Amino acid sequence: MANESQNFDNILEIKELQTSFFTEDVEIKAVDGVTFDLPKGKTVGIVGESGSGKSITSLSILRLIDRPGKIVGGEIIFKGENLLDKSNEEMRKIRGNQISMIFQEPMTSLNPTYTIGQQIGEAYKIHEGLNKAEARKKSIDMLKLVGIPSPEKRIDQYPHELSGGMRQRVMIAIALACNPDLLIADEPTTALDVTIQAQILELIKELQEKLDMSVLLITHDLGVVAETCDYVAVMYCGKIVEYTDVKTLFSNPQHPYTVGLINSLPSHEEDIEGDLPIIKGMVPNPTNLPSGCRFAPRCPYATELCNTLPELVTDDNNHQTRCWIYTDEWNGSTEVKTYAERNS
Repeated sequence: MANESQNFDNILEIKELQTSFFTEDVEIKAVDGVTFDLPKGKTVGIVGESGSGKSITSLSILRLIDRPGKIVGGEIIFKGENLLDKSNEEMRKIRGNQISMIFQEPMTSLNPTYTIGQQIGEAYKIHEGLNKAEARKKSIDMLKLVGIPSPEKRIDQYPHELSGGMRQRVMIAIALACNPDLLIADEPTTALDVTIQAQILELIKELQEKLDMSVLLITHDLGVVAETCDYVAVMYCGKIVEYTDVKTLFSNPQHPYTVGLINSLPSHEEDIEGDLPIIKGMVPNPTNLPSGCRFAPRCPYATELCNTLPELVTDDNNHQTRCWIYTDEWNGSTEVKTYAERNS
């Protein structure tokens, strides 16, 4: 997690980030005090249900929050500098150049009225000052890099002429055109079938190693997390409730919400009779959040202590959990069933 001072082993440090949306009557805290680090060359996954604040966190990093939303506090330290101190003009030079983003819907993210080559080449023209011919050549090279066959033909086609998997490869080509230091991938495989999902994730992994970049992966899919991430932040209702390395998350999840997510995964090693385990209840209304732990209304271990919001607790292995169970104040049940115990 983030340190008191800048750690130059981290390309990105998010410190107490707060992003809210305002109505006439209420402030909705979509991202509420989020803190995490992204080490150079590594992949950090942010996982959680819809509405947990994952995508708003990623958009906040790029300062793409529109009204009625606003970044109201915290720091976004990228390569030693706070992006919240940058002017709009400085941020335009960073977006698509040093930090790029892949969005989850390639058909709606690509402009249907421009060719593939025009959309990839735009990054080269804006950030590298290349002319049309130079941008076209580099765009063809980029299509080759992301595994699109016959790139000389594809470059003059429009998005609707390509399959979903091909369109997502084009999105990756656009994002990586200027060799960014940080790639933010927001649900990059959501709209794709399982086979294409695996190909896209493998492609991102290969390009990460080849281009020596860091990746922030936004997803609701724990299977994707297990395959691609080095570290994982679990979000619930705008807050990080658990942060650790990916192996520890699956072998020793600590927060009851994380345990519930992992226990709801179907196992390949046993026959399942009846329904899969579920997390009971619903995500609370963001306009009426619980006063204490936001998971408490759904938590089987909740006590009166959970009416007070817990801080993140760090163990000796830098495993961080926002739960009273791991504090000296806890006096309730500690029977948190992990995925490892369920399959032992």
